[in-house]
Amino acid sequence: MRGMGAMKDIPIYDTFAKIEPIMKGMSGEKKYYIETIEGKHLLLRIADSSEYLLKKTEYEAMKEMYARNVPMPSPVDFGICDNGKSVYTLLRWVEGIEVETILPTLSPKEQYHMGLESGEILRKIHTVQTRDDVPDWSERYYSVINPRIEAFHSEGVRFPGDIIILDYLERNRELLDNRPQCRHHGDYHMGNMIQTASGHLSIIDWHTVDFDNYGDPWYEFNRIGIECTEFASGQINGYFNNEVPEKFWKLLMHYLSTSAITSIVWAKYFAPDELPSILKMNTDILHWFDDMKNPVPTWYIKEFC
Repeated sequence: MRGMGAMKDIPIYDTFAKIEPIMKGMSGEKKYYIETIEGKHLLLRIADSSEYLLKKTEYEAMKEMYARNVPMPSPVDFGICDNGKSVYTLLRWVEGIEVETILPTLSPKEQYHMGLESGEILRKIHTVQTRDDVPDWSERYYSVINPRIEAFHSEGVRFPGDIIILDYLERNRELLDNRPQCRHHGDYHMGNMIQTASGHLSIIDWHTVDFDNYGDPWYEFNRIGIECTEFASGQINGYFNNEVPEKFWKLLMHYLSTSAITSIVWAKYFAPDELPSILKMNTDILHWFDDMKNPVPTWYIKEFC
C-alpha cells in the first residue's frame, strides 16, 4: 500500500495544508485527516488500484445514501492516483465524538434514545434496494456460512452447549428462505457512529465487509452492541418503530449465534487473544436465548420507562 507519495496527483492535492495519518481501523486502506488551505476538513482513503471497481461501487453507494439524507460524511471526490497504482476516496470529515466513547458517560435514558436514533438511521439505509438479478439470500448466505460451520466441527474449540447452538442452526435453515435484500452499511455498530456537535449521529466507515454489502436487511443487526442493553434495545425499537415482528427475533438469534460460533476457528488461528471473549459470547448467547428456546433475548427492553 502506498503512503503520502501516492496522493500527489490527486486534483486538489495542492490545497492540502495539513496531512495526518489515521492509524485506527482494520481495513487495508491508508487513511488521512486533511485540512485544506480553505479551511475544509476531509478524510482521505487510499487503496491499491486492484480495488478500483470495489471502491467505485462503495463511492457510488455513499453518494446514493447521502442523497437520501442518511447522516454521514458527504462524498467529495473519487479517482485514480499514484500514477495509476492507487485509488482514492475523499469525504468530508465529521467532527464529533465516537459513540462507543461517549455512551458509558450517558444516562440509561440517553443511551436508549441514542439507540432509537441509530435504528431509525439504519431503517433509512435499508431503503436502498439491490438490483433485481441477485441470487436468493439463503443461497448467498449458506455458500459462505456452510464451510465455516464445517470448520467448527473439524477444528473448533468445543464448549458446553455448542451442540445446542449447532442443532438450532441446522433445524432453522428455512428462516433465510425468500428474504428481501437491500444495501447494507456493512459494519453497523457504535464504533462507526459519531455524535456531532448538534447532538445527532453521523454514520462513518462505509466500506465493503460481508456479502458485498447487500442482503437480508436484518442480517445487519449481527453487530448490535449488546454491551449496552439500553442502546441495543433502542436500536431495535427505533428500526421497527416499536413494533418488532416475531420473525425478527428468530433471525436475530440465528445471525448472532452463527456469527459467534463461526468466529471461534477464526480467532483460534488469527486472533488467539480474542478467543476467550468469543467463547464467552457463545455461552452468553445460550443464556440470552434460554438455550435457544426463547428468541427474545433476556437483555431486550421493550419499553423504556
